Amino acid sequence: MKKYIKIARPDHWVKNAFILPGIAIAILLTDYVFSIETIWKFLAGFFATCFIASANYVINEWLDAEFDKFHPTKKYRPVVSENMKFSLVMLEYAVCIVIGIGLSLLVNTPFLLMEIWLLIMGVLYNVKPVRTKDIPYLDVLSESINNMIRLLLGWFIITDAYQPPSSILIGYWFAGAFLMATKRFAEYRMIGDPETAGLYRKSFKHYSEQSLLISTFFYALTATFFIGIFMIKYRIEYLIAMPFIFGLFCFYLAIAFKPDSAAQKPEKLYREKKLLIYIAILIVVLAVLTFVDIPPLDYWIDPFLLEV
Repeated sequence: MKKYIKIARPDHWVKNAFILPGIAIAILLTDYVFSIETIWKFLAGFFATCFIASANYVINEWLDAEFDKFHPTKKYRPVVSENMKFSLVMLEYAVCIVIGIGLSLLVNTPFLLMEIWLLIMGVLYNVKPVRTKDIPYLDVLSESINNMIRLLLGWFIITDAYQPPSSILIGYWFAGAFLMATKRFAEYRMIGDPETAGLYRKSFKHYSEQSLLISTFFYALTATFFIGIFMIKYRIEYLIAMPFIFGLFCFYLAIAFKPDSAAQKPEKLYREKKLLIYIAILIVVLAVLTFVDIPPLDYWIDPFLLEV
């Protein structure tokens, strides 16, 4: 059963840490009061997201097998290199869905709807006739919207009485698009041959290194613009953190230029020690700015006329 467990990618469950900012933002912006029930909701919600994500990974691995054989490393995936049964793969897909939906019911209705949305996005991304992963730019935007869904999942673990600000939702979506486009850029560079790249991923037939790099710049600008709106509107002190956030985008893009870049496999980013240190510093800066008021910054949201 090892190969069937492998295609569910439990090692990718770490990506579901993207629900944590949704939890933090909900705590900051709502009248949340801590309770033991929240811990149980978090555990149920986290593992629900893991199993729904695994369901998406299972069909992704099965349907991508004919293309992965052209990738230097993915050609060794179990679905490509070993004899796996379609019936067992579909059974695994169904079991992941049942467990994910079952755990979602323990949280609340909005959370359940978000998990169903995450599941639908997996179908749209992988299954014909839509299969958005074959369409340039839409492949990035349709996959990265899962980041926004994860933020919503974190939010609804805390409250189902409010909805999060649209600015942070869009910012989080395009931050995910930046990460995904950077991954595409690193993959394209690693393959090194446009023809082979097009056989591995159909959308690569319409990309080039230049167009992928330009797209990462666009997604980064859009993400930081909307994240900036959110920060200034809800906590002006966060303005001081913006240069650190810009630096994080630059830091991550620099990683994409490395040979066998970890940007291709975000679950391997733990190898980038400097990046982890930078993120830790950013978290500390945001934590301090959350609780420390800086009155002079109020000028930027409440300007006054100078007395003559």
